[in-house]
Amino acid sequence: MAQTARAWLESLNAQQRAVALYPWPSDAERRNWYYTPTDHGGLALNQMRPGQQGLAMRLLASGLSDAGYVTASTIIGLENVLDKADGWEVDWGRDRGRDPQLYWLRIFGDPGEAGTTGPWSWRFGGHHVSVQHLILDGAVRSSTPCFLGADPAASPLLGGLFLRPLAATEDLGGELVRSLDPEQAARAVLAPVAPVDLVTGNRSRIAEGDNVMPLMDLWRNRFTVPRLRDHVEGIHEMAETRAGTLPEHREAVQYSSDPKGIPASWLSASQQEILRRLLRTFTERVPKSLADQEAEKYAGSLLEAVHFAWAGSTEPGRPHYFRLQAPGLVAEWDNTQRDANHAHSVWRDPENDFGEDVLSRHLAQFH
Repeated sequence: MAQTARAWLESLNAQQRAVALYPWPSDAERRNWYYTPTDHGGLALNQMRPGQQGLAMRLLASGLSDAGYVTASTIIGLENVLDKADGWEVDWGRDRGRDPQLYWLRIFGDPGEAGTTGPWSWRFGGHHVSVQHLILDGAVRSSTPCFLGADPAASPLLGGLFLRPLAATEDLGGELVRSLDPEQAARAVLAPVAPVDLVTGNRSRIAEGDNVMPLMDLWRNRFTVPRLRDHVEGIHEMAETRAGTLPEHREAVQYSSDPKGIPASWLSASQQEILRRLLRTFTERVPKSLADQEAEKYAGSLLEAVHFAWAGSTEPGRPHYFRLQAPGLVAEWDNTQRDANHAHSVWRDPENDFGEDVLSRHLAQFH
């Protein structure tokens, strides 16, 4: 990562570098992350020459597994598909509403000097992609939050097939909930109506009682142009009206540090295997060495601490939401918008997002 980050930074001119590189720690900005088509902060692909774009994508690839990189690249390409689905008419106050060139890269700290000690970090993000890593003492110490979404979640291909970048996550979650017996389902299913977005949103820290955020709050800056402000506010209100969201539904799914849903200890061996595979669709986004470290946290009987919670319909193709939660883990999925053809998924560590825990321990030990 350090070598690739240095190569990208060295390719930039002074003006580009001033936007791309932030001094360490720049904590307020470093903890900002988004999954909407807003300015994610940093140097956008459309502000780079082709060779610089290639180096930026090399850095992204260094932080993802092969499958994770292919998935992220596919999601970026879906901006062209989404533009057509929207009739090329979406207006976010810029020249093109859906733009595969509007993905931003920013580095915090100097990997040239800190690549073997640290800390330093980098963030790549745009619509439906947010990837970041914190590096300390020459090793990755945090890879969350990590967000991947897809709109459309399913797109037609030739031969009657469909492109579904996040199919495994959706299908395994559905397989697991439909495998539950009535007693298990009574514990796992929190509400008959799914939240219209992720419960934790894009908050920099997860906290007790968190719930779905208004769409307006998921952008870097609030819209001041009345037509755009009214449009964004209307999207959220219409989504909840169509879903039939009631206060009791919001209360049922709100975040609590005490995990909701059914613990893996209540699941059969075959159900636990589905859960393991589902969990891997989140943790195997990152390179194998990092994914293996995550797998050790839930190996053997440690899996029993993972809780599975569901809201919405259990029928395929209907709006739904689920959450995996355990110490050091919150993984969320929703597919409710566009008639359940617009998916979001995020992997988080409430104790160590952005490397909060390891940085605190590092400061305590060495400063």
